[in-house]
Amino acid sequence: MGDDYLAPAWLPGGNLQTIWPALYARRGDGPPPVYRRERWAAPDGDFIDVDFVDAIAPAPRPLLVLFHGLEGSSRSHYAEAFAAFAAARGMGFAVPHFRGCSGELNLAPRAYHSGDYEEIGWILGRLRAQHDAAGGGPLLVAGVSLGGNALLRWAEEAGSEAGKVASAVAAISAPVDLAAGGEAIGRGFNKLVYTRMFLNSMKPKALAKLAQHPGLFDRDTLLAARDLRAFDNVFTAPLHGFRDTDDYWSRGSAKPHLHAIRVPTLVVNAVNDPFVP
Repeated sequence: MGDDYLAPAWLPGGNLQTIWPALYARRGDGPPPVYRRERWAAPDGDFIDVDFVDAIAPAPRPLLVLFHGLEGSSRSHYAEAFAAFAAARGMGFAVPHFRGCSGELNLAPRAYHSGDYEEIGWILGRLRAQHDAAGGGPLLVAGVSLGGNALLRWAEEAGSEAGKVASAVAAISAPVDLAAGGEAIGRGFNKLVYTRMFLNSMKPKALAKLAQHPGLFDRDTLLAARDLRAFDNVFTAPLHGFRDTDDYWSRGSAKPHLHAIRVPTLVVNAVNDPFVP
């Protein structure tokens, strides 16, 4: 949408426009999607869960793939809306869950992160192969928030090879500058609402991971974390090969490398997004 877009008068401001859809927005016409789940063995011996809504149109047909946001899943409101969109157009639909986001704790001493392009790469490679074996058609890939940045990082790293896997990619509300986003979500109202919501979900999962792998990180430091910078410093960064939060946010950000993308790409961010400045 261009500069002429006007938000509803009864829903002013970025915070209300963020919170209201998460609680009340329509997720598509009809009942919630009925997913078919596949569990895939990951290259490192772990697993991921992929939820599908199979297409009713004859092959070849498009497959729409959605990478969810931080602590999202196939039951996120936007995922169910995408599922309805795909079904109405005869497309197949797939939501690969990042590690630990499918409702079951993963096995490896790791989780997921905003720059996880290697994970995106092997998942899309397998989806491409499965889709071709079922009759083929375009693979259309979208990512929301964290999933959007990770998807862009994959497109950047893959370069001209990305087009052999995906026909097009789209990133929605993607924090392509992780440092700017991290600082924005760590201030004022954002910290009171969004940061608290995320930490209330991520800390218990991190502690469960520590019980799985004793000594993985310092428990007291994790419990003391009051923002994403501190959480990433004790958990996300060291578990995924980064020196610290600054190293993670720098190397994981898509913004510096957007020029390397060679597949048709759409990036959509709201001007007033509370934590994607």
